[in-house]
Parts: sequence; C-alpha cells; structure tokens
Amino acid sequence: MISILVVDDHQLVRVGTARLLADIEGFKIIGQAENGEQAVEMVKDLKPDLVLMDVQMPGMGGLEATRRCLRVDPDIKIVAVTIYEDEPYPSKLMKVGAVGYLTKRAGVDEMVRAIKKVMAGQRYMSSDIAQQLALKPFCTEQASPFEALSDREMQITLMVIEGHRVPDISQRLSLSPKTVNSYRYRIFEKLHVNNDVGLTKLAIKYGIIDAEAVA
Repeated sequence: MISILVVDDHQLVRVGTARLLADIEGFKIIGQAENGEQAVEMVKDLKPDLVLMDVQMPGMGGLEATRRCLRVDPDIKIVAVTIYEDEPYPSKLMKVGAVGYLTKRAGVDEMVRAIKKVMAGQRYMSSDIAQQLALKPFCTEQASPFEALSDREMQITLMVIEGHRVPDISQRLSLSPKTVNSYRYRIFEKLHVNNDVGLTKLAIKYGIIDAEAVA
C-alpha cells in the first residue's frame, strides 16, 4: 500500500485529487495539506511514502517545501504537480530532489503511472516537459533570466512577487531579515531590475507567475 500526502492550496484541486486516487487499488491517502508549512509538519507526523506537491503556493512554496520534506525524510518520494511547464521550474524542482514533475493537465491515469514509476525507483516527467528539457541545449530562443538564480534566490523571488514582506519571508524561511534583504538585492542585480515591481513585471513576462495572480 502506497501512502500519499496531497499538497495544494486550492481546496477543490486538493480534495478532487485525493478522492480520485483513493479509489485506486494499492493507494492510501493519509493526509491533505494546503501549504508548504503544513506539508512539512504532516511529513513529520504521518510519514507518507509519497507527496504530490503543488509548486506555487502562498508562503512557503513547493520548492522550499520539497527541500524541507526531504530533510525530514530523505527516502520520501516527491512528485511536483503544477500549471507551470516552462523553465526554470522543472529543473529546479528536480535539482532539489523531486523525482517526478506533472502538469495539472495530466489525467488520473498519468498521475497513477507517475506514482507507480517513482515508487519503483524511476523518475517521471510529463512528456511535453521532458521534450522541452531534451531540446533545451539546441534552443535558439533567449533563455529565461530566472535560470541564473539559485534555488534559494528563486524561492525568495516567488515570495516577493506574491507580495510577502521581508519580515514574513524571514520568519517562514528561518532567515534573518538582513539575509533576506541581501538575497533580494542579489536577485535584483542578477535580473537587472531595480525593485519589487520590476521583478514582478519580469516574472510575468517570462511566465514565472500568471498576471492574474498579482492583479
């Protein structure tokens, strides 16, 4: 029996996914979390075999939550589930330890297939994303400047464009406000922007966040 934790900030998506998978033989849904912080605590308490992790969530997003869950249990399998198909999300999630990456367009059959593959020790990535990554070295289009950011810088970028202030980011990521500000200015320098507004506009331009999410 594969024990599964479903993490998503949208209740309909979270509950719907849990109900669909609960009907699959060999799967057991042992919990649902609505944010990254809750996911980390539930991994500690429930010790699931696998986590279906939403990427874009208020507060601690899927990137940082994946890192922390694996710190709690290095053997846990984490499959990212997101609307974002473009870089740098796939590479960064896999780099921090996720073993699967699905888009929310995936049907239940593909999700089941992904879960079974990663539990068998393999990696799984939606075919369209896998093709995109395979062709990346040959792509002549301009790469996203966000690919130059470290994982921590990317996490802080996501929190900044979601409207989180320095004290909140500091508390959620267990960093000092001074360290958070150092990261912010380093991000501005790497991306050639001057402030949070410029950062948000650039993130919308490169599909890091949906314009409607910050409207």
